[in-house]
Amino acid sequence: MKAVIVKDQAAGLGGLTLTDRPYPHAAENDVIVRVCAAGFTPGELDWPGTWTDRAGRDRTPSVPGHELSGVVAELGYGTTGLTVGQRVFGLADWTRDGSLAEFAAVEARNLAPLPADVGHTVGAALPISGLTAWQALFDHGRLTSGQTVLIHGAAGGVGSIAVQLARRAGARVIGTGRAGSREVALGLGAHAFVDLENERLEDIGEVDVAFDVLGGEILERSAGLVRAGGTLVTITEPTEARPRDGRTIFFVVEPDRDRLVELAQLVRDGSLRVLVGTQYPLAEAATAFGAGRGGGKSIIVFDER
Repeated sequence: MKAVIVKDQAAGLGGLTLTDRPYPHAAENDVIVRVCAAGFTPGELDWPGTWTDRAGRDRTPSVPGHELSGVVAELGYGTTGLTVGQRVFGLADWTRDGSLAEFAAVEARNLAPLPADVGHTVGAALPISGLTAWQALFDHGRLTSGQTVLIHGAAGGVGSIAVQLARRAGARVIGTGRAGSREVALGLGAHAFVDLENERLEDIGEVDVAFDVLGGEILERSAGLVRAGGTLVTITEPTEARPRDGRTIFFVVEPDRDRLVELAQLVRDGSLRVLVGTQYPLAEAATAFGAGRGGGKSIIVFDER
């Protein structure tokens, strides 16, 4: 099969190569997915799991990408709940070969059925962004109706979904980002928007929950905006910054089949928009990685069957 591999960490984007790889082995409780569309995170070439297996052993050359949408091609021994030919989407394992390949081996529990009226490009763009947004707001942030939430990067892949989920939950939503993101964030349901380049973040007053996807100085400043007893949630880096009498939580997204099913239903009924950006063929994966963020999530497309 055709796949993109990364040969070594020092090579960076220059180490991404399209090549022939063996068809993956279906271990116990695995699913082999014929990939129709795949997503990736631009910074994942710096993740330890890109280069090592679960035991910490080198596994290069490795296949990057952790989001996929496709069709079940084969079931491993003991796999239940899915059938050959079924449309599925979800997360490829962090420490195994990923989704930038024509076929990928994935634990069955990490996949959910993809409804027939949801396209594979949306299916590939939804898992990390959707699960991260949900887990940040509700599992870690404990956001409830009537509270105020600050969402950084409100027009990005994760932030755009977080804005919609928070608004749907009855929260008051303040989004942030660059000036060009204002209309997108407001159009998705944010009640207010802060241009981080030209406006003072501190002018928004206190919030109950702050969700950070930017890190650095913005993460540190956000702690001071959370009212006493509130929660700062970040996916960027551990930090010592704490709201007064509150909590700071750094987390990595976890697979959740049931939640993926709920997110897909929200897409189906029009309650959730997934911002899909530029679509690239597999041969242009290095270009896609280097294109940066903005304008929706970049997707590698194989076919839409």
